[in-house]
Amino acid sequence: MPDTAITDPTTYTALHADATALLDGWQPTSPAAALARDRTLRLLDAGPVAMSRQHRPGHITASALVLDSTGSRVLLCLHAKFGRWVQLGGHCEPVDQTLVAAALREATEESGIAGLRIDPVPIDVDVHPVQCQGGSLHHDVRFAVVAPPAAVEQVSDEAEELGWFAPDHLPEPLAGGTVQLVAPALAALRRSPLRLAP
Repeated sequence: MPDTAITDPTTYTALHADATALLDGWQPTSPAAALARDRTLRLLDAGPVAMSRQHRPGHITASALVLDSTGSRVLLCLHAKFGRWVQLGGHCEPVDQTLVAAALREATEESGIAGLRIDPVPIDVDVHPVQCQGGSLHHDVRFAVVAPPAAVEQVSDEAEELGWFAPDHLPEPLAGGTVQLVAPALAALRRSPLRLAP
């Protein structure tokens, strides 16, 4: 359900508290992720409105790199708006109570796959310019997700195509920042079995 109408920023109070606590306690996976995490924490100083696409200086988004059950393939989306292959994800919505829930909701909606499991520890944070509100920044908090065995994807309205790819043979054109998710996502899968989100 897109957040196109003006939404009361207090709707995002619980999600804002979750995002702040999650990023405060997170150990970044790279120097670039550490810088992006620090920028994102400064954005969160604006309060719950920073969770909404209505906040033109920037807003928090949640995305997920979906792995197959063996970790030998990743699921990417050929995005309909900007014509590049990218991980699944998008804007936070008023129904989301946590960033983990937002990332899992987006991954489920965009893949059509039921039973996805998510690691609740972020694998990356990235800040990049977008065209929301005529120009803004996405502060994207990214997670690793695993699909159940024999999962079959279904293309959503936001994608031209979905495809499974070997981690070392990603498609072109690839969105900037997507390749940097592969190593930490595979590390998350090796670290412990991905568990069901709360």
